[in-house]
Amino acid sequence: MNKNSHKFLLSDLSNLKGVGKRIENLLKKKGVNNIFDLLWKLPKTYTDRSFTSKIKDLKISNIETVSVIPYKYSFPRIRNLPNRVLCKDETGQLDCVFFNSYEGYIKKILPLGKTVTISGKISHFKNKYQITNPKHISENEELVKGKHNEYSLTEGISQNVYNKIIKQILENLPDLKEWHSKDICKIFNNISWNKSIIELHRPENIGKHSENFYQRLAYDEIFSFFLVNSEIRKKIKKIKKQKKIFDIKDQNRIISKLNFNLTNDQKKSLEQINKDLNSSTKMFRLLQGDVGSGKTIVSLLAALNSIKSGFQVAFMAPTEILARQHYKLAKDLFENDISINLLSSKSETKIKKEIIKKLEEKKIDLIFGTHAIFQKKIIFKKLGLVIIDEQHKFGVNQRKRLSDKGGDNCDVLLMSATPIPRTLTMTIYGDMDLSIIREKPKSRKEVITYSKLESKIDDVLKFIQKEIKNENQIFWVCPLIEESKKIDHASAISKFKFLSKIFPNQVALLHGKTDMEEKEIILNKFLKREYKILVSTTVIEVGIDFPNATVIVIENANKFGISQLHQLRGRVGRGSKQSNCILMFKSNLSENAKKRIKILKKSNDGFEISEEDMKLRGYGDILGFKQSGIKNFRLADPIHNGDLFEIAENEIKRIENENEDISGFKQLLKLYDRADIINDIA
Repeated sequence: MNKNSHKFLLSDLSNLKGVGKRIENLLKKKGVNNIFDLLWKLPKTYTDRSFTSKIKDLKISNIETVSVIPYKYSFPRIRNLPNRVLCKDETGQLDCVFFNSYEGYIKKILPLGKTVTISGKISHFKNKYQITNPKHISENEELVKGKHNEYSLTEGISQNVYNKIIKQILENLPDLKEWHSKDICKIFNNISWNKSIIELHRPENIGKHSENFYQRLAYDEIFSFFLVNSEIRKKIKKIKKQKKIFDIKDQNRIISKLNFNLTNDQKKSLEQINKDLNSSTKMFRLLQGDVGSGKTIVSLLAALNSIKSGFQVAFMAPTEILARQHYKLAKDLFENDISINLLSSKSETKIKKEIIKKLEEKKIDLIFGTHAIFQKKIIFKKLGLVIIDEQHKFGVNQRKRLSDKGGDNCDVLLMSATPIPRTLTMTIYGDMDLSIIREKPKSRKEVITYSKLESKIDDVLKFIQKEIKNENQIFWVCPLIEESKKIDHASAISKFKFLSKIFPNQVALLHGKTDMEEKEIILNKFLKREYKILVSTTVIEVGIDFPNATVIVIENANKFGISQLHQLRGRVGRGSKQSNCILMFKSNLSENAKKRIKILKKSNDGFEISEEDMKLRGYGDILGFKQSGIKNFRLADPIHNGDLFEIAENEIKRIENENEDISGFKQLLKLYDRADIINDIA
């Protein structure tokens, strides 16, 4: 093996002594595909077997280590009786008891008359100390004495075997050449990657997350991720495109007709987007904003500017109903200024063919639709801007493919209504430029949030009756769709039946098993005010405007994270009326649930809420992270390692500014599974 190569670490598990097909398959089931993966299965605790005791000093129920001489075997021929080996030292006797072990194996590990070191849990039987099925036995006391790590094991692999495998890897770690600059190494007291890995597996270092070895390895993860994002940004910036030349008079004319003023954040975001459109490098930008902050109007104004400079624009939404809503808004906004169309799966084949033909002939300026607008058969004559709404369902690789599909002259604008903390934004969207809209329109009233015990449901129903009398509509959200004996959740189906008795013919039901077509019909009917109450699981689409909905009731509110509750709350308060959110819960609330409800009552700022959510639940559960296609970090944590994210961000900026060659990071990228995307970029 080349001691300077990373290849050993990325090689197959079968290259390790003691790893046969059975163990390899067990590990692969746990997501361990190579030697490198094994390094991150960290010890949870350890047992100290360093100190040897005399038999007379043994303590029952303790794990003890003794050096003894086996002197008598007892192998009964009666089924279910254990095999025994009587051992002694100068102070007393000890029985080693074995269930389901063969005589030959026992004679091999405990030869009569030889000194053997044994470690295990001490029990007492018939006035004699005993150890049952000891796992730590050797004539070489050094192999038994010491601190033994204990790992969360895959069933079928013993601690002994696992420790031997890890020890073998650590003893054969390649001597990798340092990839970081001297300044970065100094931050971690010049500890190397190899030394850090060895320290990571030392029993006495378990849980020492602030030590230099742990910090250095966490930094490697963050930095490798940022480096890939930087390369993607560089690749996109290298693409020279035709500048989009337009007069903002058209944009300003539309703005002057609006019945509200743009917020400062909207103005700033529009300026940033216009600057990108007008530049000779390709735009790859994320427009991130809280629910109801007015991202769509900004993106439509950007679309207008692209169209006025002679290009076509494609606007993709995650669902038909959202695509239709954006289409209607654009029709109202631009009147007959530009040619606008909607490509729907419901459109007749003849109409679809007509739309496809018009796109190819540049007779349509702005097309709305779902992902169907990116089918191979759809060809744009001059596509200049792609806008994608609610795109957190796309990972880095999908975003890159999307950017490529548009061609060199096509700018890309992605929109997300999932406010997430800055460290997560850097991670999930680090391959993009970022515009953020935090402010809400001044005319929009903040949603008032109440919390109610389930036993007070009559008060809630009275409130709803009053709202319905005032011609308002209500969302009623329940967690599960069917009653579960194990989990005491309100079921959307039983709630629908309950409310239908009180409000006959005024209640609709929507849940996870409602098919797409039926869902669209129900939502459209609710939009047209044919129903007063919509009972639903969490499948109410983000971004859909129901201006007449003024109340959202959320049952079992403690079962949702606060980011999710905030997203749900954003379904109301879209009109000019005062809106309310009622969080319902049982009396047995955990401390965390109480904290969540308190945060929601206090704040309507999605960014502030997501920071708090991350502190309470950890970053893996944050809305948008799971859908991002990013593998969770092994060591790095955006909550606790904010400083490392900042160091990595600054180092990337330095590398970009100095145009530094990144070939020195080749081993790092290969180890951290980032090389494929780098090769793809190259």
